[in-house]
Amino acid sequence: MNPVTLLAALGRWTLGIIAGAGRVAIFAFGAVTHIIRPPIYIREVWLAFLHIGWLSLPVVALTAIFTGGALALQIYAGGARFNAEAVVPQIVAIGMVRELGPVLVGLMIAARVTSSIAAEIATMKVTEQIDALVTLSTHPMKYLIAPRVLAGLVTVPFLVGVGDIVGIAGGYTVAVYSLDFNAANYLQNTVNFLERLDIISSLVKGCAFGFIATLMGCYYGMNSGRGAQGVGRATKSSVEAAAVLILAANFLLTGVFFSV
Repeated sequence: MNPVTLLAALGRWTLGIIAGAGRVAIFAFGAVTHIIRPPIYIREVWLAFLHIGWLSLPVVALTAIFTGGALALQIYAGGARFNAEAVVPQIVAIGMVRELGPVLVGLMIAARVTSSIAAEIATMKVTEQIDALVTLSTHPMKYLIAPRVLAGLVTVPFLVGVGDIVGIAGGYTVAVYSLDFNAANYLQNTVNFLERLDIISSLVKGCAFGFIATLMGCYYGMNSGRGAQGVGRATKSSVEAAAVLILAANFLLTGVFFSV
């Protein structure tokens, strides 16, 4: 391939990435400003809280409890090679609270909520319901985007906290009833090992991941193409973008909280 052609293609790709990031940043700024400015559509906010928070509890709890149990088994099997089986409660606690809890909840929300938001808003765009909102003097950002983003900011940290607790409970159950750990000692080691910064970082990650997941669903839904294919592409792209950004944000936030 001609070097000039290759450089031109690389330049177009780079400019496309920068332009896309700029569009997302402008969209995010608009969503945040509409959250803090009246009017507030209480019914839409309540429905968003119900859909994103309450209805996500079962899948979050199931994911966390099985992950915590599997983590306890893996740590016990690995620690047995070095006569370090006693570290199971400490590693389960720090692994769930610092990393696995927030990341798994974030990815579950991306799979369940981001896709749903993108499909719903894209369908509204295709069927011209968003145009109808404008005709009725209702701002789409205020009515559709702000309630969902607000619900993601508030409810996902709560879901992360639940996931952390249930994940630790899953590890406790496996360790006590399958690996013959003393229940009181297990709980004491868990409480003694966790620090306030671990819990704060977990909740902050939940807030960031909730913002990313809902924002990507709203952004790709509002910018979807026409027809069924446009809705499908918007849904797929929203989940891909949310998952990648959640993992990237997790890396950055981990560096901020636990950099040496």
